[in-house]
Amino acid sequence: MAPEAVGAGIERARALFPSGQPVEVTLEANPTDAEAGRFAALADAGVNRLSMGVQALDEAALSFLGRNHSADEARRAVATAGRAFDRLSIDLIYARPDQTVDGWTAELTEALDLGFEHISPYQLTIEPTTAFGRAVARGVWTPPDEDAAAALYETTQAVLERAGFEAYEVSNHARSVAARSAHNLHVWRGGDYIGVGPGAHGRLTLDGARTATVAHRGIADYISGVETGAAWGEREVLDAGAAAEERVLLGLRTVEGAAMPDLARLGRSTVAGPLAGLIEDGFLEVRAGRLAATASGRPVLDAVLKALLA
Repeated sequence: MAPEAVGAGIERARALFPSGQPVEVTLEANPTDAEAGRFAALADAGVNRLSMGVQALDEAALSFLGRNHSADEARRAVATAGRAFDRLSIDLIYARPDQTVDGWTAELTEALDLGFEHISPYQLTIEPTTAFGRAVARGVWTPPDEDAAAALYETTQAVLERAGFEAYEVSNHARSVAARSAHNLHVWRGGDYIGVGPGAHGRLTLDGARTATVAHRGIADYISGVETGAAWGEREVLDAGAAAEERVLLGLRTVEGAAMPDLARLGRSTVAGPLAGLIEDGFLEVRAGRLAATASGRPVLDAVLKALLA
């Protein structure tokens, strides 16, 4: 989007949802030289936080991931963004084929010298229906095994922790509380949010009920829906159990954890059953009245959630 269009969108949002408090306005960007050339104009338009998809600082890895920028472009873009925006975050992807602990440590250490305050390191996930999944099925390349992936995860945590970045969510690390993503935290805490754009998902409290919305998926249908005041193609009222389960799923991703009343609504008890077992095995713990994943539970959180909510 052109900076002028971004600015118009921000102004319209401010008019529709006035706030007396500072508002985080995040834009996702790719680190190409062409895009970096617009950072100053985007900041002038009202963007105050940039999330940049660096993904790797290794040329072979960028090519493998199908990125259209080079490592040098990424370095230049991060430097430019650091001068333009109050807040800066980058994404990196690890558990790539043939990636070693030493190589990832060096790459992550180099990235930390770039000067951002927030980082989202994502483990490469292979879905069977994607191009990566089909390539793996054909034997074109092999992802790291469980032990190698676990070692890379542990390396990520150790390197970032030493650098002063707290893992406040499974895949999000911030140098300070102020550097955390306000938008993401709002979602993980179960707040209301509007999904704007074709196919966008939202969660709203309507007539006192937690309601899941999905905008029309087709562009023409979406535009027509907006014009007639009916942008949602799907709308579902969540019952108390479904809403509580959603809050648990999201809350346990964060260091804050999930509220115990939500576990009670789902029939989970610290005395018996799956919750008691997961606490006894050291994957979950109760602290300050909330349920949180432990250091042992976070790397296997998907399995922990499956056991807890099955």
